[in-house]
Amino acid sequence: MNPLSSLAAALLAVSLVGGAPAQAQSPTDKYPDHPIKLVVGYAPGGGNDIAARLIAKELTEILGQSIVVENRPGAGTNIGASYVARSAPDGYTLSLSSTALAVNVSLYPKLDYDPVKDFAPVAIFAKAPNLLIVSNKLPVSSVKELVAYAKKNPGKLNFSSAGSGSTQQLAAELFKTKAGITAMHVPYKGSAPSLNAVIGGEADFTFVNIPSSKQLVDSGQVKALAITADKRFPAVPNVPTMEEAGIPGMDVATWYSILAPAGTPPAIINKLNAAVNQAVERPAFRKVLEDMGTAPMTATPEYFQKFLAEEIVRWREIVRQSNASVG
Repeated sequence: MNPLSSLAAALLAVSLVGGAPAQAQSPTDKYPDHPIKLVVGYAPGGGNDIAARLIAKELTEILGQSIVVENRPGAGTNIGASYVARSAPDGYTLSLSSTALAVNVSLYPKLDYDPVKDFAPVAIFAKAPNLLIVSNKLPVSSVKELVAYAKKNPGKLNFSSAGSGSTQQLAAELFKTKAGITAMHVPYKGSAPSLNAVIGGEADFTFVNIPSSKQLVDSGQVKALAITADKRFPAVPNVPTMEEAGIPGMDVATWYSILAPAGTPPAIINKLNAAVNQAVERPAFRKVLEDMGTAPMTATPEYFQKFLAEEIVRWREIVRQSNASVG
């Protein structure tokens, strides 16, 4: 063989061998190669925490790496959201976000993050309407009776929520406005302690999503008077809608989603989105979501981005109508 040809062949072989490891070491190609943190802005035990742990289990199986749920409650989920927004955009710190992400921009005068600019939408995987839950110690069994009791006893009732500015508070404030009643707001750090207050009679009523409350309703520890949806829900078929109960315009739902810090590579976003959608399409997981009182859904990152922008506008109007504040 010609010496020059031999040299050229050798150089080509070296370049191919040398180039292969560099390509294999691409961060997006090997993602994920260590555990992923999924941050929840609420305390353990509530609907967001339940949703996070359920999806984390599925994603752990699909992605082959542990998805570790970390609770960072407080300030209406702003503490957890801010933490994720400032994390490295490498796909290893994610946010299990809900409707609060769209609500808080209208409630808090100053946020240290932007819900649109500081996050990269990954996927939205379920929606859950709220139930109007009342304490067994309250002598009412319908929305009509609750309204009548509140008007007969002005200033006596209070209601709990998962925190100031939560969708639970907004639903209750909107209900008060539409029903023409008064009740004092008592915020807690999450749905679980809020529900415990109703069970114990410390709070008279609350609005809370079905995943957090269905077991308590089924066991008779609390009473469900109505659901904030436009039609009855399969998980609680005997519970009337707010409109059926005489209070129209109360279609208030919580949605569960996953976001990453802005700047996360598109390849990682797409891989995570595909994994979430794959999880939702699993029959067993889909049934779990339905049985706990949510409507499973799949979506692209682009759809979720558009949906989030629309939700911010919609909740701005609900905040205005409800006269809610975080003071």
